[in-house]
Amino acid sequence: MTVASRRTAALLSALAALAFAAPAMGAPRPGAADLNDPLDPGGGNGGYDVRLYDLDLRYETADPGQALEGDETIVARATKSLSRFNLDFAGEGVSAVWVDGKRARFARDGDELVITPQRALRDGERFVVRIAGFAATPTEPSDDPLSVVFFTSPDGSATAPQPYYARMIYPSNDHPRDKAAFRFDFDVPAGTDAVANGVEVSHRTRGGRRHSTYVMRQPMATQLTQIAVGDWDFTSQGRRRGVILRDVTAPSLTASLLPALALGPSQFDWLTERVGRYPFDIYGTFVVDADIGFALETQTLSLFDPGWFESPQGVWDPTMVHELAHQWFGDSVALDEWSDLWLSEGHTSWYEFLYAEERGQLEEDTTFWPDEQGYPTLVELMRAVYAHGDQWRHDFGPVARPSSGDPADLFSFNVYHGGALVLYALRQKIGTRAFERVERAWVDRYEGESPSTEDFIDLASKVSGRNLKGFLRDWLYGETTPRMPGHSDWETDPVVEESGLRALSTSRVLRRLP
Repeated sequence: MTVASRRTAALLSALAALAFAAPAMGAPRPGAADLNDPLDPGGGNGGYDVRLYDLDLRYETADPGQALEGDETIVARATKSLSRFNLDFAGEGVSAVWVDGKRARFARDGDELVITPQRALRDGERFVVRIAGFAATPTEPSDDPLSVVFFTSPDGSATAPQPYYARMIYPSNDHPRDKAAFRFDFDVPAGTDAVANGVEVSHRTRGGRRHSTYVMRQPMATQLTQIAVGDWDFTSQGRRRGVILRDVTAPSLTASLLPALALGPSQFDWLTERVGRYPFDIYGTFVVDADIGFALETQTLSLFDPGWFESPQGVWDPTMVHELAHQWFGDSVALDEWSDLWLSEGHTSWYEFLYAEERGQLEEDTTFWPDEQGYPTLVELMRAVYAHGDQWRHDFGPVARPSSGDPADLFSFNVYHGGALVLYALRQKIGTRAFERVERAWVDRYEGESPSTEDFIDLASKVSGRNLKGFLRDWLYGETTPRMPGHSDWETDPVVEESGLRALSTSRVLRRLP
């Protein structure tokens, strides 16, 4: 057994969730080359369930543009008898593949890595895939969205693979439906810092090289991967409710950011009081010195650029809460399909708005609102969102059925603000106390899983004791905006055929928050 195999075996034994059913017989067939997600054709793969990604990552130099070179071990369970299976991969090169220690045939087919083991895999069988020699090269951020998937800054490189782009960095089952534990082993020049999702469990410096290991023991979707190597400052914020709080910043930014980062513990308390126990071991804010154009909820370490903190506090303070809320909504409780994105962005926008209203900041946050007008109360904001409802459904599709996987439709006003409006309507329908029970039950019942919009509808009905299926389906899938409970006087604006909102959505919502 190799050192890598021993390490993987040790981690598996420590992760109690990694249990495997006894293998079953069945005629082996090729695994599906995608998961039939209509918004991500070709994304994900069928026939197996990944339980662990173990990434061995080497950076030869400290140059921020240095390519990542890696080997990878994937531990998975077959969910059908497989003659071959696919991984998503659009990166650079693969030199060899092994399945259960035996050399396997492999081929590249577009963004697919097609692997044929020497023997078929039985339904329910655990198997281990070893991939040698993959690589990825970071690029300087630009107007091209793909330039920030793996990007450079003056201090180092980092990743932002949402929604479909982890496959550009490492081979994976790149869909939020298939979450897994992660281990990251870094080999970098001495004096260079590495940080990734989860907790650092070991580090040492020897022979001019620094070796460190991070473990993300709770399941994570590939789109939330953070792999960052460079010159970073680490600032401890202590512990809250047993959770480690620490921030990571570009050294040139640290001093100016400390007052904003000091709010992290109080933001953490505010959210845990409303939605319950934080689902991971660690949390922090990661600020890079690069104009990436958005903030992103990479799991346990939310990514920002410095432009956020040059805005009024009424912009960056609620936005930090938005990204923190994603650790429950979108990270711990992920998505079954990309059409379920409102479950992530609608919820986090809801808590962002509640937080901003409590602190008198709601009216300040005009930067990403389509009419650049602030609203002093949540009710007034929701009435304004309601007025836009039919137009947004026309331009982007219903809240839980975006018209396409194009970022302008997927990350649209209707998913963020419209998703929050659905939650407001639900609260109006069932009352505040029942609504709060639904929210807590959602993140508790589906912790570590990837549920669907229909799962939310079913759970809301069960917890509230009311049949909400027709009500919520109208709000989530309807072509027009339903009447708002308790506000019979609210009206939607007439629909304009050429609204220009798709372009506005791309330039504003995408800049703000995936």
